[in-house]
Amino acid sequence: MFQPTRRQLIIAGVAATALPAFANDAPIRITVGFPPGGTTDVIARLIANSLGQKLGRSVVVENRAGASGNIGAQMISKAAPDGSNLLFVASSHATNASLYKKLPFDTEKDFTAVGLVATTPYVLVVHPQIPARTVPEFIALLKSQPGRFQYATASQGTGQHLAAELFKKMADVDMTQIPYKGSSAAFPDLVAGRTPIMFDNVALMVPHVRSGALRALAITSTERSSLLPEVPTVAETLPGYEIQGWFALLAPARTPQPLIRDYNAALNEVVNDPAFLARLSQLGAGAVTGLPAAANDYIQTEISRWGGVIRSAKISLD
Repeated sequence: MFQPTRRQLIIAGVAATALPAFANDAPIRITVGFPPGGTTDVIARLIANSLGQKLGRSVVVENRAGASGNIGAQMISKAAPDGSNLLFVASSHATNASLYKKLPFDTEKDFTAVGLVATTPYVLVVHPQIPARTVPEFIALLKSQPGRFQYATASQGTGQHLAAELFKKMADVDMTQIPYKGSSAAFPDLVAGRTPIMFDNVALMVPHVRSGALRALAITSTERSSLLPEVPTVAETLPGYEIQGWFALLAPARTPQPLIRDYNAALNEVVNDPAFLARLSQLGAGAVTGLPAAANDYIQTEISRWGGVIRSAKISLD
């Protein structure tokens, strides 16, 4: 199955065009379907601070948290498509389409992309009690004791969960999920070795790896992380393995295309700003720029790809 990579999504030399004067001077509202302070919210606010300057309009961020981003998505799916209503989403936007039995909106038809913003990989970590220092050794260990080992996730259906399920499927191994209420809730058991395996955001795991509390086995993107450059990728052992968190700016489906193009040009300028790139790096993320069509194609591919993994693993949420 064709899977766009970050490198394929980047379109070099995207130049911002002169932006026309807006008849509508109302603030642009960027809705975030997650609580304040998380990575999705932080990146959205970084975008908003500069996007308003590029567009010559006030841009505000509003948090409408709940149901893995679905509450905010529902609001924007019904909002006026006049350019004043935008939605900042994480990769759960694509996986929710298959995780939830019924959604009050159509993930594929009710939104159009302004553009992708960033991607962030996960890292596979284990407690030092696990006698494996490489992915091949880890796979061999799991095969030798099917179902014995447990891995932590931030909750059912999260990126951490799907990263592990994809790994299990591609490596033909078995291990048992222990879902927690967020990554922070899982850390005590992870570093104590009670639940000794986890896939999670690389930036969150770096301090634990550097301290020796955890051992990093592999990065889940196709390229190594600048935060842990010595750690190989899973794909170096399992070709084709890839999972990354990603972030994108969307609008209601019927938003006029001239507005989408103008917003996209401004967004690409913001994402390419050195200060923004530096902040992303601190979060363990890499920038993605490109045209709206590339972002729409990528999101459609993610919906299809993870739908297959979710159905195969029989994961569902109410």
